[in-house]
Amino acid sequence: MVSRGMSKRLRSEGTAFDHTERRAEVRIDFRIGGKFRLANKRDAKGDRRKFACRTINISQSAIVLAAPVAGAIGERVIAYFEEFGELNGAVIRVFDGGFAMKIVANPKDRSRFWDKLLWLKESQNLKVSDRRRHKRIIPQEPRSTLILSDGRILECFVIDMSASGVAVSADIVPSIGTPLAGYPPF
Repeated sequence: MVSRGMSKRLRSEGTAFDHTERRAEVRIDFRIGGKFRLANKRDAKGDRRKFACRTINISQSAIVLAAPVAGAIGERVIAYFEEFGELNGAVIRVFDGGFAMKIVANPKDRSRFWDKLLWLKESQNLKVSDRRRHKRIIPQEPRSTLILSDGRILECFVIDMSASGVAVSADIVPSIGTPLAGYPPF
């Protein structure tokens, strides 16, 4: 779906809070999985941590991402999507379950990105089928809770799932073989 932000003022009874829609650019509602790194999220070695994400909508200058963690407003983001490569930018808005990032690019690269995005949106139904043993399902609501064997409870992001397992992204990386549970159950 392609939508254009329209200026409209929403007012609840008895409140003067301004909900003016300020996004005037065309946005495309498009769901693709990717990975991102934040400047201030580092592992024990000091390397930037990678987290899974999924686009919610995209314009020429910004992307809204569903993600397990978000950075502070202004924090540098490096996002990678197989379909269109690496995008650099900064966090411009944080919300429950994700964030929006401003894309930093010159006009030529921005135009090339937008053309590729439009082409991907038009051709998304022509994808080659997945040849995995069990069909992968991408949940509509990717936020979930991860329960570790020591009783710790963490928020996580469900990348996809099948009869044989679940791919998640969270703020920790448990050792391979660590018993985990999810809620609601995966």
